[in-house]
Amino acid sequence: MIKTSTAPYAALLLRVSLGIMFLAHVALKVFVFTVPGFVGFFGSLGLPPILAYLVIALEFFGGVALILGIYAPWVALPLAAEMLGTIVLVHGANGWLFTNKGGGWEYPAFWTVGLVALYLLGDGAMALKPAQKVRS
Repeated sequence: MIKTSTAPYAALLLRVSLGIMFLAHVALKVFVFTVPGFVGFFGSLGLPPILAYLVIALEFFGGVALILGIYAPWVALPLAAEMLGTIVLVHGANGWLFTNKGGGWEYPAFWTVGLVALYLLGDGAMALKPAQKVRS
């Protein structure tokens, strides 16, 4: 059974930690790989380079929205789709373990599950703009 007295705080913890992870992830792209480097990487995958900018924006604004609780369940879905895309286009061919050369698909898969769980749980406590009204 769900522990209804603490479930909103569990969703809050999940929501904020996922948001922080996305901000750290986008910071890696911007400050370590650099934006031109990340755009070039997308081009090397045969993807339109403009898509790299959209991923950066999704991760930044999505991370902020998760932390603040702005329509978090709905924000989680495109972020989960992005993580699935990284499995298909980048990490899937590198094997399961994320410690493999090029990073395997273990970490993005777990991240996807966390995002889907957040979608199913809802906004959680202290959301600024809940996706739905709380029903008793």
